[in-house]
Amino acid sequence: MSVLITNIKELLQVREEHVTIVKGSDMKILPTLKNAYLLIEHDTIVDYGSMEDCKAIEADETIDASGKIVLPTWCDSHTHIVYAGDRTQEFVDRINGLSYEDIANRGGGILNSAEQLQNTSEDELYHQAARRLKEVIKLGTGAVEIKSGYGLTVDAELKMLRVIKRLKKDFAIKVKPTLLAAHALPKEFKANKKGFIDLVVNEMIPAVAKEQLAEYIDVFCEKGYFDLEDTERVLQAAESYHLIPKIHVNQFNAFGGVALGVKYKALSVDHLEEMNPEDISVLKSSNTMPVALPSCSYFLSIPYTPGRAIIDAGLPLALATDYNPGSTPSGNMNFVVSTACIKMKLTPEEAINAGTINGAYAMGISNLYGSICRGKKANLIITKAIPNYYHLPYAFGDDLIDTVMINGQIY
Repeated sequence: MSVLITNIKELLQVREEHVTIVKGSDMKILPTLKNAYLLIEHDTIVDYGSMEDCKAIEADETIDASGKIVLPTWCDSHTHIVYAGDRTQEFVDRINGLSYEDIANRGGGILNSAEQLQNTSEDELYHQAARRLKEVIKLGTGAVEIKSGYGLTVDAELKMLRVIKRLKKDFAIKVKPTLLAAHALPKEFKANKKGFIDLVVNEMIPAVAKEQLAEYIDVFCEKGYFDLEDTERVLQAAESYHLIPKIHVNQFNAFGGVALGVKYKALSVDHLEEMNPEDISVLKSSNTMPVALPSCSYFLSIPYTPGRAIIDAGLPLALATDYNPGSTPSGNMNFVVSTACIKMKLTPEEAINAGTINGAYAMGISNLYGSICRGKKANLIITKAIPNYYHLPYAFGDDLIDTVMINGQIY
């Protein structure tokens, strides 16, 4: 099956060379091709170019994209899509003056989600997550990382990861699974944090590795959750099972989590709402991707990741949703890209780079996803007719997507 997209007003993120990451000042450059065509064979981009060179090309199906922009689908490298129910009451509690920490301290937050999940069957959990996954695909996401972390018991964490495995099997979208074993301290371990870390290290990680349910390991490295020593124990244990770190750091406090992630060769360090000069310096000497989650900052009214400072220091930056029931009940990457421009002062070019090729890098898949390149997967967004690509972050409340293609097929 071949598909030819013609009369593309502007084709974005065109990479002649096999680029897998964009850093610093290069993030301001978004290669594009105007009045273009794109040829797909089966699930792969095989050619593109100017419409002047398209006359002799034949295909099984032709899509006329006159007035429309084509770009790679978003690569969302940080989500918690598998969860049970919601936490709307906590949303109201925050409006009435309680902080995220206040809610957590009285048994809400992650513990609330854990209780709901433990009381939800695997099949029901799958159906809830599948509905969310369908919605984010419609919003233009073509690759997604999904974490566990709302189980907090061996059985419940395995249940979550088995659901993620089912999603990976049933949907054409690329899914990368992460074990977030140390997400919060369960009630029964409230006075025995060491005992819970022992459980994570000695039971959860080996059980997950035995069933090959995760590729990455995550820890909520934050004051009141898991400190540097706790985090290092988990990362050390995961290392022997070849689980690659992608860790939560610097959401509310900066106290060395970034350096620890770099020490263990983390693929990404995520959140980074609080940063200090030492964090910037240590990232410069690494291959670790900083990941910002601006819709979390929006929803919780906390500072935004200093993306401008990160990029100006010559570093790369990725954007992701943090889709979860407590701090970001949205998987809309279009809103994330807009918010990065509006609140973090990224240029549209930087934000699109951060949401495509660098997002793919933060999942370890930028060899096949995140840019328009011959040989890469044909995961594409075709917009409605719009004036230019600046309109994508500018019209932040509009649905500008006409068509989403996953592996060369219209979704």
